[in-house]
Amino acid sequence: MKHVARKRFGQNFLHDQHVLEAITDAIAPTPGDAMVEIGPGLAAMTEQLMRTVTHMHVVELDRDLVARLEKNYSRDKLTIHAGDALKFDFGTIPVPAGQKLRVVGNLPYNISSPLLFHLAQFAPLVQDQHFMLQKEVVERMVAEPGSKTYGRLSVMLQWRYNMALLFVVPPEAFDPPPKVDSAIVRMVPVAQPLPCDEATLEAVVLKAFSQRRKVIRNCLAGMFTEEQIVAAGINPTDRPEAIGLAQYVALANLLKPAA
Repeated sequence: MKHVARKRFGQNFLHDQHVLEAITDAIAPTPGDAMVEIGPGLAAMTEQLMRTVTHMHVVELDRDLVARLEKNYSRDKLTIHAGDALKFDFGTIPVPAGQKLRVVGNLPYNISSPLLFHLAQFAPLVQDQHFMLQKEVVERMVAEPGSKTYGRLSVMLQWRYNMALLFVVPPEAFDPPPKVDSAIVRMVPVAQPLPCDEATLEAVVLKAFSQRRKVIRNCLAGMFTEEQIVAAGINPTDRPEAIGLAQYVALANLLKPAA
């Protein structure tokens, strides 16, 4: 029976074989990889990866798709974690000694940002991540200071990861086709993130970009004095999008020095 994509789960199933092969080439799987896929859907990417990877883990919320996966794949090839990826503890996936998780997925557009922040908690356990996301989101993730798309998502994810937009995927590669272009992003955890308290950095960045048209002195009024902003190496009349990651970290460390 044909599975009907469900809007509430943000389902758009990738079916273009050329795109599937391009993603697989970018991931470059090896047989012993500790590979976990978020939202396998109709298993097009799963099938592609299982041609190389000996055993895979998948996290799937849709019960009908879970039943379909259970019917089509043996447990020695595929471990299915039925549940919400936003709540899933990726640290529970068994990983061979000396290895780290490799995470892949066509992430639902409606939960992409919260899911990326959830996954960031597990960055020390991860070798790399390759995701299909809305092109606009990937552009925000990889944006550099001075860009109109540079913002909270850029700063917080760049603190944790080195990232690159690999290639764009058109709507017609999916069923049903989304209304926007998609893109593949590679995310490799930074070995040693700049030392700072994450919650404090998040608070500073959130306040800074909540009024991004104002100068940083006004955005951060009540949190920092102008002297503190200058001490962090920032021009007080710069706008939030002109300020780099290291400078935001410096501000966070003024509030709460890194342990």
